[in-house]
Amino acid sequence: MDDLRGKRYGEVLLISVGAGGPRATVYNTFPLNDCPAELWSQLDADSLAEEHGAAAALLNGPRYWLMDSIEKDMSGQPETAAFGGIDMIRQAAVELTSMNPAPYLSNEVSRNAVFVFDSGEPVFELTDPGGGRWVMQTWSQVVDPALAYEDLPGLATRLDLPQGWSYRMRVLDDDLRIDTSSQAAQVLQDDLTNSYSLVR
Repeated sequence: MDDLRGKRYGEVLLISVGAGGPRATVYNTFPLNDCPAELWSQLDADSLAEEHGAAAALLNGPRYWLMDSIEKDMSGQPETAAFGGIDMIRQAAVELTSMNPAPYLSNEVSRNAVFVFDSGEPVFELTDPGGGRWVMQTWSQVVDPALAYEDLPGLATRLDLPQGWSYRMRVLDDDLRIDTSSQAAQVLQDDLTNSYSLVR
């Protein structure tokens, strides 16, 4: 899947609770559709949870991709479901830190994919107190419906960063590959619900 940067999508997370804590099955509109606003705005999380037999449902979107391509084995018959008339594909499973995860706390995501950010393109990064780098994989209009790509370089002034964290934009000298094809990804969100992957 190429030419992804700036493409719009939405997700529905169906939550189950087991002995290990809450776990979400993630359904994504991409590449079936661009999360049509008129249908997305009518979704009700409680109704979706009841309809699909989940403990809860989370609406995650609209969002926009920031990687340039995704490498993923899409062979076989994908599992699809419809949510309020919006078709989605099952794409990942997430081990949640809680039913309502706080910002800047990592969640484990099984997505079996490689996210590729192209050389010469900007990336937007968090650095944690231990020196770990987290690259923004999607920006979100959940908290700020007007947040645009052009706003991302100056986002440091808007984020409520924990002590010891920093935010920056940089332009890549080489391709950046976030390879979680054979291991779980570590993913967190900032307080505007933009999502980041840990660079290993």
